[in-house]
This record gives sequence, structure tokens and C-alpha cells, in this order.
Amino acid sequence: MAGLGKILVVCGPTATGKTALALHLARSLGGEVVGADSMQVYTGLTIGTAAPTPGEMAQVPYHLVGHVPPQQPYSVAAWLQDAEEAIDEIRQKGRVPVVCGGTGLYIQSLVMGLRFTEENDDGLRAQLYAEWETNGAEEMHRRLAAVDPARAAVLHVNDKKRVLRALQQCMATGQTAEERLAASRRVPPRWQSLAIGLHYSTRAALYAAIDSRVDEMMQRGLLEEARTVWHHRAQYATAAQAIGYKEFFPYFEDAAPLADCTARLKQASRNYAKRQLTWFGGMQGIHWLAVDEDGVLEKAQALAQGFLQPE
Repeated sequence: MAGLGKILVVCGPTATGKTALALHLARSLGGEVVGADSMQVYTGLTIGTAAPTPGEMAQVPYHLVGHVPPQQPYSVAAWLQDAEEAIDEIRQKGRVPVVCGGTGLYIQSLVMGLRFTEENDDGLRAQLYAEWETNGAEEMHRRLAAVDPARAAVLHVNDKKRVLRALQQCMATGQTAEERLAASRRVPPRWQSLAIGLHYSTRAALYAAIDSRVDEMMQRGLLEEARTVWHHRAQYATAAQAIGYKEFFPYFEDAAPLADCTARLKQASRNYAKRQLTWFGGMQGIHWLAVDEDGVLEKAQALAQGFLQPE
């Protein structure tokens, strides 16, 4: 069976063509794609999350894309369980799992064999959200920095969902994110993995690609998708904090012009790409390919074919 015990991983920052490469590998190697994106997992949110198009998803089977409704909370622990089930299913069919996405924690957890426990203290979560409204973003970010400076350093002060989640986890466990990560290493990875990371040869080229993609998303109807999220922001708690949607809320509230909100989205996406590069840069063993250089598909396929050869 091709690829027995092995998985392919396509990762890297936003706007680098991960979806196209994963599709190419899956088509050419007899594979199926497993989404590793914390927002593409939601149904109906396709433009702002840069989810695979219906045409792309018709070419090979996809898993964990449009997987749960946007009002449903979904954690890394839930994703790991669902991803492992999907990989087992793919391998049982004799096909090659191709994990694709930009959510670093998902990918790192899968390839390293990490396990997480769920914290279900809704009272603490509600308390922290109330304190955010009372004390403001800067004060809550300072609180996180006091107990977990490393985690605070990589989170934007206005990233409400992640700042409060990090605070909740610290308060619930008494551990920093790094300590929890170390404690979660319970089992060896279930599969051998080849990780192919996509990037641009210069930061300027990456930023230009991000700006261009935002313009394309706007043409495809991003504003109306963001309006849907805004109308349901109380129910779509995670999506309402996601890059691609929250930047337009001031426009819907008549507090900022559309051009300013679009510019904020481009800047937020560039900042997110920097955080992704930092995360993936800390992972060992990624084979990096520059997408603005020749022969990316050929290089990636050669790597994958060599990896999948029986030993």
C-alpha cells in the first residue's frame, strides 16, 4: 500500500498556494486532503477563510473542510481526534493522506503526537470576557504577559479570543502555554510525516500576494460573507474574532469607511503571516520551497515520491 504509515503535510503562511499544492499532490499520488485550518473547518465561511472552492473539492475527497457549523465551538483536541479518524479512513482505502493548512498548533500537534485535555470552565470564560469589556484590551493583554510572557509576545493586543483563551488556560492549569505543550507530549506520533512548507523568497513578495488576495476576495463577495458573520456575531463567537470578518464590523456599524476596513484586513493578514512564519520556523524538519521560484510543484512532488517509497 502506497504511503503505509506515512502522511504528507503542506503548511506555511497565508496566501502561499497551500491549497493548490495539496490538490496537486493528492491528484498525482492518489491521495485525499485533510484540512488543518481552524476557520475553514466551519460551514458557509468560504471566502474569508480562503477555503478550497467547490471545483477544487470535486477533484479529490476533502476532510474537515466545512466540517462543523459556525456556532459550534471547536478545539485543537477535537480537531486532532477528527483528523486522526480521517487519516485512518484514508489509509484504510490505500490512499495517501495530505494534511493541508496554516494553523500551526493543529499541524504541530498532529506530527508530534501531542494530546490535549479540554477545559470546560464556562464560568471562568464568561468572567474573563466580562473583564475584557470593563478593563479593555491592553489591561487584559498585560495580565496575560504577567503569567505567560512568551504567549503574550506572539498575540496581538486586540486578539480577544486568543488572549482570553490563553488567560483561561493559565488560570485553569497554573501552567504557561510552553509548559502545557511539554506536558502534553504523551505518545509517539502515529505516522511518519513529510512536511513541505511554502513561503516567498522575500517578505515584500509575501505581502504583495496577501494584498492581491484580499482584493480578489472582495471581488468574490467577502463583504457580504462578513456581513453574515456580523449579523450572527453572538452565535458565531469564533468567526466573529477571525481575520477577514471582524475588520469590517466598523463599516457595518457606520464607524469607518470601507476602504479603511479593507486596509486593516490587509495589515491584519500580513501580521498573521508573520506569526505563522514564526510558528512554523520553530518546527524541525520542514522542507521549505519558495513559491515565487521555478519548479515548485515538481520539487514538492519529487520530495513526496521519495518519502513515500517503501523502505
